Amino acid sequence: MRQTTLGFIIQNWKILLAMKKRGFWEWKYNWFWWKLELWETVEQAMIREANEEIWINILEQEKIWILNFYFKENKDWNQSVHIFFINKFSWEIEESEEMKPYWFELDKIPYNEMWKDDKIWLPEVLWWNKEIEYNFFFNKNWKLASYKKLK
Repeated sequence: MRQTTLGFIIQNWKILLAMKKRGFWEWKYNWFWWKLELWETVEQAMIREANEEIWINILEQEKIWILNFYFKENKDWNQSVHIFFINKFSWEIEESEEMKPYWFELDKIPYNEMWKDDKIWLPEVLWWNKEIEYNFFFNKNWKLASYKKLK
């Protein structure tokens, strides 16, 4: 299964999401999601891609959660996502050719413009539940078919 990372930034009761401008799940809000290069750890991949996609330098992060995604139509998309909370970073967050960042108040997260699974696990993350692990199963057209909470 492919190993990937995802980074969360929450400041002043707001969460940073990004409109995906190309590729996988284009024109939906998402997080900064990164695939590992062969030589990288999950931590190194997160730091590299944050710099490439939103122009920030991560100074401090904490790995907290794991989500596993399984795609019936294409097994190459199966992935284990290691989610980090980014505690400290430098530089201003900026738009790139791939992502356009937006800040949302925590009570105004646009779930209807995100992956369907986000509404299941994100509220737990926002309550700082440190023992989260889910399996999500998708059928044709990336539609959520079922899920199972492991922790």
